[in-house]
This record gives sequence, structure tokens and C-alpha cells, in this order.
Amino acid sequence: MQAISYNSPPCCNLNRRLLAKKSSGRQKLKTPLCRKHRVLCTRVLSRRGTLGLSEKHRLFLRNAYHGRASRPFEALEGVNNVDSKVLSGNYDGYVIGGEDEVGGMSKTGEPATKVLIPGLPDESNGDCSARISSCFWEWKPKFNVHYEKSGSENSNSPPVLFLPGFGVGSFHYENQLKDLGRDYRVWAIDFLGQGMSLPVEDPTSSSKEEGITEGKDSLWGFGDKTEPWATGLVYSIDLWQDQVRHFVEEVIGEPVYIVGNSLGGFVALCIAARNPELVKGVTLLNATPFWGFFPNPIKSPRLARIFSWSGMFPLPVNVRKLTKFVWQKISDPESIADVLRQVYADHSINVDKVFSRILETTQHPAAAASFASIMLAPQGELSFREALSRCHMNDVPICLVYGKEDPWVTPVWGLQVKKQVPEAPYYQISPAGHCPHDEVPEVVNYLLRGWIRNLESKGAVALPMLDDSEMENIQSSISKDMELVREGSKKWVKVRFLGSKFSLWNLIRSYFKPGFGKLETRSP
Repeated sequence: MQAISYNSPPCCNLNRRLLAKKSSGRQKLKTPLCRKHRVLCTRVLSRRGTLGLSEKHRLFLRNAYHGRASRPFEALEGVNNVDSKVLSGNYDGYVIGGEDEVGGMSKTGEPATKVLIPGLPDESNGDCSARISSCFWEWKPKFNVHYEKSGSENSNSPPVLFLPGFGVGSFHYENQLKDLGRDYRVWAIDFLGQGMSLPVEDPTSSSKEEGITEGKDSLWGFGDKTEPWATGLVYSIDLWQDQVRHFVEEVIGEPVYIVGNSLGGFVALCIAARNPELVKGVTLLNATPFWGFFPNPIKSPRLARIFSWSGMFPLPVNVRKLTKFVWQKISDPESIADVLRQVYADHSINVDKVFSRILETTQHPAAAASFASIMLAPQGELSFREALSRCHMNDVPICLVYGKEDPWVTPVWGLQVKKQVPEAPYYQISPAGHCPHDEVPEVVNYLLRGWIRNLESKGAVALPMLDDSEMENIQSSISKDMELVREGSKKWVKVRFLGSKFSLWNLIRSYFKPGFGKLETRSP
């Protein structure tokens, strides 16, 4: 392996001379490394502000995001080897209330306690957050994968890899990199064709007759001839699985906990199904249970022949025209603001940085053609249900964390997953939408820490929200209020844990109880 250091800020264009140096030793997988690869890293000094978001767009976002959405948008989307602080509970929550309340639970399974959980590291108050490095890994020639990492100094702690949803990237896990990077070695990756893993060169070339505009306003991928390096390239779920598998083998170098949101959850599940030896456990954050509209050529070769084009370059002429029209609509700042308003249940959340990073990505010359390739790519070889079944058969630990107010992956989808793997812990957070890791990162980080501690201790440490007595007696469900402090104000979020014998009817009835799903905020 070759590591490449570079002192300038990260950018999309890697067409420059890279200075190579030998990397430090790393724990190796039993799987032999098939090739040397190159890594480019630079420290992310600060992410305060809006990453170049103009005052015009900042004002627009504030008005559009907090207003009423004008239209729907459906396109997006061994204990001895563990570092002592991972199991010590330094960042654990604790129960508050009277002695009679501690561990108390009514006959209906409802607790009489609240759990105070830690907030995110606040550097203004002297808290130390993990340092984030922005890196590029050259998987194949012209295939430069962007990722971010933190916690490299935690050499004895478990590695954790985060996979993003559609339309975003590693930046969506900033709160996990800063916080969980204090305990673990953390990575977050951009899928090829998205975020900062868009191509650095045009995957197609154009004849003079084609008339594609030259210069900064030209669109990549709209030529009539595929470049040799892009032959067979299609931004499909199978490509992303292959990308992540090689990333685990070549960059991380050992089995890893994988956490995936939305599309990333689907990819995480498929990785674990195909390569269980590389995965220590999978956490699904509102994972999408389906991806792709067209048949897979390997799984259904005859049916796949009916469709003349399946996301590869070059784009057919009729697809180019349609893509330009659709892309103009969905890349509009108003459309992006509408989507954010849909997926975040709490509209008081500051989404300026997310908005600016998405908008920045849409301005890349390859973004439109990459979007077309993704949307028209074939389905994966494994369906979500098949991948989940394989993981269940191979005893891959699974944790389910779902935001209750998700308008896309509604609670019924998460409950279907729970039904297929009843022993998997299921945490439903309310209020929280499609991206709970960004909307209520304190809660998600608390649950991830507890779940990993439970697995690393081989059950000696109880699952989050459950003490020893509850681990023995829980049959259906248990609900607790999570209390946290954010920006000087106390907030309460309801989290419901579903046991292995939960009753769906009782769960539905509980939704109509007063107080469930209400976010309270109050100054301390």
C-alpha cells in the first residue's frame, strides 16, 4: 500500500502529481491484498459556517426550509483486545429519578425513568472532539474514492464504517466522526458517482458533430463515445458493494462494524451477506428496502435483454435530453430545500451545511450523467430481503435504528425487518425523520456505543436502555425519554426498544397515547 500526503485543502480534481511515501504497518486481513493502492489525506481544520454558501442561498434556505414544502420529491433517496474506554462507560447515559423509579416498569412494559445522555463534544466549553481527516483512495485508475476518518490513535478499539444515503456523502456523518472518533477508529465513505467520489475526468468523449458545449459549463458523460477507463461503468448497488468490500480489505484492513443510512443501509446489508468475514455487525439507520427499477443481468439475463440501456456510458440521446430536463428541476435550490424539509422531522435543526454540500455536488460537471446512471442502473444481485436472510443465517449481528417520522421509509418497513430478524435490537426514535444520525446524533451515538459495547463484551454489558433485570424480563417493548443538552437547552426524545416478542398491535396502540413523539425543549 502507498499512502500519499498532501497539504492543500481537499478538492475534487486529483489530476496532479502525488507525493508518495510508505505507510505505517496495519493489521492485515486473512484475505490477501490484490493490489497496491494510494491514499491521499488532509486534515479537515474546520467546518463551522456554511462552506461557501452565499448569503443569497443562505437566506433562501432559511425561508424555504422553515416554510411549507411545495411538492413531493422521491428521487433521493474479544473484550481483552478492546480499549478500556470503549467498555468503561465514559460517555454512557445514566438513569435519573427516585430510587423507586430506577429499573421500574409497569405491566404494559412502560418504564418510569428518564435517561440523561451526553451531548456532542462542545469545543467552546473545552470538550475535545476527534480530529477529522479528508482522504482520497485510488481504488482503480480514474476511480478516486473520497472518505473521511477520525480516531486513528485508538489502535485497540473496534473500527466503524459509515455508509451514506443517496445524494449525500461522508459529510453527513460529521457528528459521528467528531464524537465516536474519541472512542473508536471511524471511517465514512462517499460512494462512486456521489459526493466527492464523482469522476475527475469526463467518462465520454464527444465528436465535433455532437455539439456539446466546451468549457466550464459543459456536462460530462453526455458524449457519444466511452473512454476506455469507463467501459462497463454503471453506478449500481453491486458496484458500491464491490467498492466497500475493497475499501475494508485494503484501507481498513480488518473486520468492521458497518452503519448505513437509507441506501447505505442496503449496501451495508449486502456486504455482510456476501462477505460475513469482513463484518462484525451491521446497524441499519432507516435503511431503504429496495433499490433499482430494472432487472439484474446476472440474476435475470433474459428479462434484462429487453432493456436496451442499463446505466452505462455513453447515455443514449433520448436519455440525455430527459436527464438535462429532470436535472435542471431537481438540482434547483428550492427542490433541495424541499427535500430537506421532508426528511428532517425537527425543522429547528440547522441544515445549512448539508444544503451547501448537496448544492456543491450538483454543480460538478459529472453530476447530471452520474444521476442518470444511478437512476437507470439495474437492481442488485441480492434483494434486501435475501441479503437480510443471509445475514440471519450467518449470525451477523444486526441493530435496527429508525426515525419514526420518516416520510419515505415509514415505520412499517422497519417493523418488517424486525419481524424477519426478531432477535435484533430495534430502537425507534421520535421525533426523528429519515436521517436520525444527523437530526438526533446524540441519541444515535449513544445507541451505537452501547450496542458495540454489548457485542465486544460478549453480552457482559447490557444493551442500551436495558439494565440486567430488564434484559431478563423484557418481552414486548420498553420506552424511555432521552434527555440531552444541545446549545444550552434541554431536549427530550422518546426512544422505544422492541424486544424479541413484541406485539405489533400494542405498538400501534401506543402511538395514540398522549406525549409520544413530542420533542420538548427548555432552557436549563
